[in-house]
Amino acid sequence: MPLQRRHVLPLAALVAGSAFASQALAESVNIYSARHYDSDQALYDAFTEKTGIDVNVLEGNSDQLIQRILLESEAGPADVMMTVDAGRLWRAEKEDIFAPVDSEVLDERLPASMHHPDGKWFGFSQRVRAIFYNPDAIDPSEISTYEDLADPKLEGRVCMRSSNNIYNQSLLASMIAHHGEDGAEQWAQGVVDNMARDPEGGDTDQLLGVASGECDVAVANHYYYVRMLESDNDAEREAAESIKILFPNQDGRGAHVNVGGAGMIKGAPHPENAQRFLEFLASDQAQEMFSKGNHEFPVVDGVEIDDVLASWGDFKRDDLNVSVLGENNPKAVRIFDRVGWR
Repeated sequence: MPLQRRHVLPLAALVAGSAFASQALAESVNIYSARHYDSDQALYDAFTEKTGIDVNVLEGNSDQLIQRILLESEAGPADVMMTVDAGRLWRAEKEDIFAPVDSEVLDERLPASMHHPDGKWFGFSQRVRAIFYNPDAIDPSEISTYEDLADPKLEGRVCMRSSNNIYNQSLLASMIAHHGEDGAEQWAQGVVDNMARDPEGGDTDQLLGVASGECDVAVANHYYYVRMLESDNDAEREAAESIKILFPNQDGRGAHVNVGGAGMIKGAPHPENAQRFLEFLASDQAQEMFSKGNHEFPVVDGVEIDDVLASWGDFKRDDLNVSVLGENNPKAVRIFDRVGWR
């Protein structure tokens, strides 16, 4: 997928980082974003309206953006990198591209679980990896925890994405944190034994698998379900209406959450603007936009949220520091390989 640029920069600026830099005036901030949501443009526009700082955006997948930042070095134009999932933020951190940010605003606004311990990146939106089920085929009490997905009673009844999916890697990384490597491996083996089919497709495909009867239970990020509920496609909407969402481990640690996050780049040409942008993402205005624009949960309490999310009521979320999900990622990948999770 080629890098894409939007918001005022000309196509010629794709040729070299210096061209990008030449567009970056003092009152601007350069965002390298792996978030491909049209609703994010509203975030950038709101930041500009509030601060007068123009936002220039370069889009690509996380690995592309990391490699570009490394090639451009600390003299490059990047101010901020945005992406989704702590595992991807960890990859960027391991390449040493983030500069620590010391901000009273972020310290006060964001819960401790959404802070990298050294301030290298921050989580600004929450993405719950929930359990979905066919209410005609299964009692929700049978699947009240992630651990239940490995119970032999679910043999041949579970749909899951492949092991190369970062969302599943982070879920297993959380299991490592809570149960140790041996316990997490036993869980992963149990899930493999219970799969109704070989892993295939994305999160939406897992939900469709439940709706079609191919499986009774699946795991997916919550916002895919909301998109289906609000789809213009009648079949997709009806499929979503036929299944139910469940937030696991409510009597224990709470549901696993991952993040949409961002950090300031080392050598950022506009560090003050970069910090102001990060602080804006923690504002009530931006937090509400994350929720209503892309159905993500805010990380700041008391913010007005998307109507569907609000209809689910309050629920307990795992307060594990999300940086641990990245740190445990290599262990998770090795476990997936050992148990044959394709």
